[in-house]
Amino acid sequence: MAPALSKFATRRTLAGAVAVSTLIWILRNRSRWTSKKTKNQWPINNDIQYIIKEQKSKSPKAQVNAVFFRRLYQLLKIGIPGVLSPEFGFLFLVATALIGRTLCDLWLINKATLLETSIVNMNHLLFRRYLLHLFGMVPMIAIVNNILKYALSEMKLRLRTNITRNLMDDYLKGFTYYKMSNLDSRIANPDQLLTTDIDKFCESCTDLYSNIAKPLLDIGLYVYRLTATIGGQTPLFILSYLVIAGTCLTHLRKPIGTMTVKEQRLEGEYRHINSRLIVNSEEIAFYGGNNREKLTLLTSFHKLVTHLRKFLEFKALMGVVDNYVGKYFATIVGFYAVSIPFFQENHSVLSGTPDHRFRLYYTYGRMLVKLAEAIGRLIVAGRELTRLAGFTARVTEIKLVLDDLNAGKYERTMISDYKDKVIGYPGKGKIVPRDNIIRFDNVPLMTPNGDILIKELSFEVKSGMNVLICGPNGCGKSSMFRILGELWPIWSGTITKPPRGKLFYIPQRPYMTLGTLRDQIIYPHTKEEMKRRGNINDEDLKKFLELVQLTHLLDRENLVNNEKEGWDAVADWMDVLSGGEKQRIAMARLFYHKPQFAILDECTSAVSVDVEDSMYRYCRQENITLFTVSHRRSLWKHHEYYLHMDGRGSYEFKPIEQDTIEFGS
Repeated sequence: MAPALSKFATRRTLAGAVAVSTLIWILRNRSRWTSKKTKNQWPINNDIQYIIKEQKSKSPKAQVNAVFFRRLYQLLKIGIPGVLSPEFGFLFLVATALIGRTLCDLWLINKATLLETSIVNMNHLLFRRYLLHLFGMVPMIAIVNNILKYALSEMKLRLRTNITRNLMDDYLKGFTYYKMSNLDSRIANPDQLLTTDIDKFCESCTDLYSNIAKPLLDIGLYVYRLTATIGGQTPLFILSYLVIAGTCLTHLRKPIGTMTVKEQRLEGEYRHINSRLIVNSEEIAFYGGNNREKLTLLTSFHKLVTHLRKFLEFKALMGVVDNYVGKYFATIVGFYAVSIPFFQENHSVLSGTPDHRFRLYYTYGRMLVKLAEAIGRLIVAGRELTRLAGFTARVTEIKLVLDDLNAGKYERTMISDYKDKVIGYPGKGKIVPRDNIIRFDNVPLMTPNGDILIKELSFEVKSGMNVLICGPNGCGKSSMFRILGELWPIWSGTITKPPRGKLFYIPQRPYMTLGTLRDQIIYPHTKEEMKRRGNINDEDLKKFLELVQLTHLLDRENLVNNEKEGWDAVADWMDVLSGGEKQRIAMARLFYHKPQFAILDECTSAVSVDVEDSMYRYCRQENITLFTVSHRRSLWKHHEYYLHMDGRGSYEFKPIEQDTIEFGS
């Protein structure tokens, strides 16, 4: 009989080995089969190339090492501010619920053993008593389980809230959001990092806390109970297996962290290309570029799917190893360990009747199986730890970039290295705050990547001196305004200007915010901030609409929206208003804020000449000094000086002569 069993076991082992080998072969060759299919199904063009602003790391970014734990600690300090915070309270609640769940497991083991013993012994009285005990305890177990689920979900939500608020504070501090997209080249898709990656980091963090804390608690409790009863040899044998198996699996899982980082980067890249299609849909439609954009989108999607498939195959192989090492083989180790005291002579568990030994074996066996399962879960939790390392690297990346940008540092591919040369370097120039004057003193007009437009620009404008800016495209008009608005760094020289709130900018395509009609006029103020100004109310806003001849919007919104009328009407203003109406709304916004200086960048190109004339006269009446970029000759009469840039590095700043004004008008 024994040889037959050994032959049967050998056959099953060989069959299992063949099955695993077949699975590995299938997974390795599946990519070839799928690639043949996708060639026919997907119009992928290998010639399609695109560049997303993402620097390749010089070394693997996501590994479970000292750097990972330091990054994780920094993020958790944000998510859990202190010991007295509500977040720490939920952390403690989860720990309490985990302890309660482990105690419930121990109680269930004892009761199940007693119940089954009473059934085998046909003791109806004991059976009914233990069954009633179980019936009374089940609601408590259900409450403990659901408290644990609630506490984990709430902890994840609070972690996400705190980390998101912290990063959003840095992202929307000053012009950091602009600098990240236009000056720095390290992160191409902050939207992916600030939404999906933070959510996945918090989810992985809470899952890992539960998946590590519960097995550790189980291991500690079961080892204590087993050591006190059957000695330390059995638990020591299982813990030794934990150390050996955990070390091997951690080494095998190393690629998961790097693959997770790449997965999130490709997801963000695919989202970024989709968002570009939405933003530039009009231009693409005019060119008829739908097929070209389709190829770019599908190429990006193909890269993402190819990586996901490789990641899936790797996880499938690791899943086989994890299940074998962490679950099934751990159970075998548990059965072997529990048999050790029962095969030793003169051991304390051997005293008593066979029925007593069976009950002890059953109880301790279940404890050891639970211990083995806890060890298996702890080993498998290493997979989640490696995945968490990937998300931690991603979230830490945007935090480091935000810290650099808020400190005035940015990294970008430069045309050439100008550092320590005569021209200066980003941030070397100075800004001197002073009311009622704008002065450029030997300031170079340079793009963030080092392209020189004008080597040295010097001029001075005082309040009341309206200036017309003219010149060909690419000569430096918009660059000068970006430097003046502190969006771009100053490479050298000194700029004297009023504080930011006293300098207003209106582009050719004004931004319309989400909100009411009132919000469009007072942007970026809220209704409460408008009230705090003291001397502005809805009647004053109506006067501004009269100046730009848009009072009909109040009547039109009264008819369109019956629930919220007039100033409280809510609509998608980017679509509701025409181009000329948006430009006039922007001028009404200028009248509301009444700054010392205003930059008007072709902002009346869709407005009739008579309305434009009245708006410029009102600006002069209200002492708003204007910098105007426009090709309309009719605007020359509203300005005293002009700044002409020729696009070849030279400029001219002169008063406008009377005959020039007459010729222009």
